[in-house]
Amino acid sequence: MIRALLTATALMAPLPAAALTVIECSGWQASARNIPEPWQSSTRTFANGEIRVTLLDTVEPAAGAFYLMVIAPPYNELGERNCGIVAEGDGGIGFAGMQFDQIRASYDPATGLTVWVPTRLYAPETGGFDDALLGVTINQASGTITPKFELP
Repeated sequence: MIRALLTATALMAPLPAAALTVIECSGWQASARNIPEPWQSSTRTFANGEIRVTLLDTVEPAAGAFYLMVIAPPYNELGERNCGIVAEGDGGIGFAGMQFDQIRASYDPATGLTVWVPTRLYAPETGGFDDALLGVTINQASGTITPKFELP
């Protein structure tokens, strides 16, 4: 059984109170057809290939079609890695945009690997979009995937 994933909430001005969640990889978002072509431009590996981060584009809803899938240790009894999909809000909607080509990473032995991806969020109160920097910390030992927002 895939380990339970942690969810996190991030509140940062000037962004509206934006909740982030990590959903299981068993849903429709995780379908291979949602990996934009060419696949080599939509996926990155870290930690000697143990951690894989993949952009997902579900096409609809247009203002929430982009997700970030994370596959990382620990391994379960069948040899499968932990898998989670980072989404916005409690309902698990995606982001309005994600600049995956600008992904960067940093490592802190105390917390794990953190990947950073510039994102766009739909702002329903204005009908516009807000820019945000999505950070996702992956702890291989515990299996937690913790998303947060920071100002770009």
